[in-house]
Amino acid sequence: MSADAALAGRLAPPRHWRAWRDGLFGSPGNALITLACVVLLAWALPPLLRWAVLDAAWTGSADACRAAGGACWAFIGEKLRYILFGLYEPDRHWRPATALVLLLGFAVLAGLPRFWRPGMVPAGAAALGGAVLLLAGLPGGEPVPTDRWGGLPLTLLLAFAGMTGAFPLAVLLALGRRSGMGVVRLACVMVIEVLRGVPLIAVLYVATLLVPLMLPAGVSLDKLLRAQLAIILFVSAYMAEIVRAGLQAVPNGQYEAAKALGLGYWGTMRLVVLPQALRTVIPSLVTLGIGIFQDTTLIVVIGLFDVLNTARSSAADPQWIGFYDEAFGFAALLYLGFSVAASRYSLWLERRLTTTA
Repeated sequence: MSADAALAGRLAPPRHWRAWRDGLFGSPGNALITLACVVLLAWALPPLLRWAVLDAAWTGSADACRAAGGACWAFIGEKLRYILFGLYEPDRHWRPATALVLLLGFAVLAGLPRFWRPGMVPAGAAALGGAVLLLAGLPGGEPVPTDRWGGLPLTLLLAFAGMTGAFPLAVLLALGRRSGMGVVRLACVMVIEVLRGVPLIAVLYVATLLVPLMLPAGVSLDKLLRAQLAIILFVSAYMAEIVRAGLQAVPNGQYEAAKALGLGYWGTMRLVVLPQALRTVIPSLVTLGIGIFQDTTLIVVIGLFDVLNTARSSAADPQWIGFYDEAFGFAALLYLGFSVAASRYSLWLERRLTTTA
């Protein structure tokens, strides 16, 4: 390499800067879109910063907030525990807080490949069971009815239990839809298409209104349990189609190689096919998880308040009435934080599994 070429290589911008430059200004269309976005940000950001930061009231009463003219973050400080834990008794907030830490801790450990061992299944069941017992006021305390559960622990519990409970059912539905037995395949197709053909809110209404009418006299199921089972069934239908797409992406040669090694059907699926299929659909599974995490807001139709609805109802307090922008903004930041963390984890896990394949 000549001295001029070496000097040009040292003076050239780094590769990621070149990618940014080409993406933003690589064509007239890209340049026009970039300039339009800059103009939009220049128009929207200054008033937003004035409202959210410069003119905001960080402490004080509701009257002081109204006089400030900006956002009332003092309202969030006053109502934070209610937004996070809902109607749970204030003197027992350590229970939902511990349940929240337990769920988040298990989610972090379960997301690391080094902990992907058979022991994670009972560990996950123990984490979910422990969170339920803590929210229920057990052991050693007065039982807390499920209609007083709420806030962020309830949101995470519904989302985590929905995803983990739906996964084995989704795998069975996906395998059944690809089965050579016509009756099994038809039954799985009907379950998947029916559940995917109705909105989640309709499934929750069925679980709330129709299921109690179908139960024998004297038998009842808690409305939170009915809602959780409805979410599991709903998620399993969508997850089954994602898993089926991964199964179709596995080359036929993998099936033939497993058969040549003497593996049976279930051995082939467990050791050869499913690990490859699930690896290819990680982004889709994470996207589904984010969607279910956000869709838990629909449980308000059965009288339960997740974190979005506790934020909304906190602004109905006569002493702090009207601060809906701050309430919804705080809830939006919570949802955004969890969703961005999940999407970044998806990208990291995809790179990790690709390099270790």
